[in-house]
Amino acid sequence: MNDYIACCGLDCGPCEARLATIRDDDALRAKVAAEWTALNHVEITPSMINCTGCRIPGAKTPYSDTLCPIRRCARSRNHPTCAPCPDLPTCPKLAMVVSNNPAALRNLQS
Repeated sequence: MNDYIACCGLDCGPCEARLATIRDDDALRAKVAAEWTALNHVEITPSMINCTGCRIPGAKTPYSDTLCPIRRCARSRNHPTCAPCPDLPTCPKLAMVVSNNPAALRNLQS
């Protein structure tokens, strides 16, 4: 599986937060922070937009680093992603992502 596939199946490769990090692009960080603030109804500052990818060594957003229940669960089970988990088809944590992003589920199933 591609290392840019997050625990939940999202593709971190084209993620603008990751791109802002690897390019050290403060304008893109500000854009992502504004979009994520509106989407999540919580203040996200440009300084929080530093992430190399969920499974790639390096910086993580505060959410990815310590709050994401999917990443925490996968790590606690010693799974690189949710793909090998027997609960994959019915997991309510994973459903938060794959219900809105069918490509994430396909990434885990391929």
